[in-house]
Amino acid sequence: MTEQARPIYKRVLVKVSGEALMGPQGFGLHQPTVEAIAADIAATHALGVEVGVVVGGGNIFRGVQVSSQGVDRATGDYMGMLATVMNALALSAAIMRRGTQARVLSALDMPAVCETYTRPRALAHLDRQRVVLFAAGTGNPFFTTDTAAALRAVETGCEALLKATQVDGIYTADPKKDPTATRLDHLTHDEVLQRDLKVMDAAAFALARENALPVIVFSIHEPGSIPAVVCGRGRATTVAS
Repeated sequence: MTEQARPIYKRVLVKVSGEALMGPQGFGLHQPTVEAIAADIAATHALGVEVGVVVGGGNIFRGVQVSSQGVDRATGDYMGMLATVMNALALSAAIMRRGTQARVLSALDMPAVCETYTRPRALAHLDRQRVVLFAAGTGNPFFTTDTAAALRAVETGCEALLKATQVDGIYTADPKKDPTATRLDHLTHDEVLQRDLKVMDAAAFALARENALPVIVFSIHEPGSIPAVVCGRGRATTVAS
């Protein structure tokens, strides 16, 4: 391992949105994109970093949208959880094809499909150098996968939460709408709250803040972005106390 490639974190959790997995498509899984994200995760693991992953389900199903069409919110959210399980299985298979061991743990009990999440089981897999994909969110309706990511990161002792987004960090405004928006390199949790910057949903960010969990926001579209962030390189915004 070269000095330049030395990771600064021993254990991290990567939050990948469901939308990231659909690539240029408008729905579902874009396999080349799934393979590229899996390659980044495998490369991060190869650096000696223990990796957990929480994946969203918005590329397949959004409970909030369906609840506006007559399905009650709790039912819609459970349907969304099933979408995250499908995404986790697809991403896990792609990681395994890279020669890296991976396990899917679901917050909803479905033993015919994958293992059920328990903290001791997750820690055991991480200790055995397996990538762990946490599926089905928190297992409860009304909570986002951002909240699940913060929760699993804290539960498993991760040193940072890496939030993969569509842009390369946190900006003063939406860079897609405001050409004057500027990227911020470093912020504290308190500064994010004071400036009302949208990093994660309120429950997720509160959990990260209370546990002094650094949140690193970066673009999932840049090849090699995950191992770069883990090594303290690449374009990203770090939120830390």
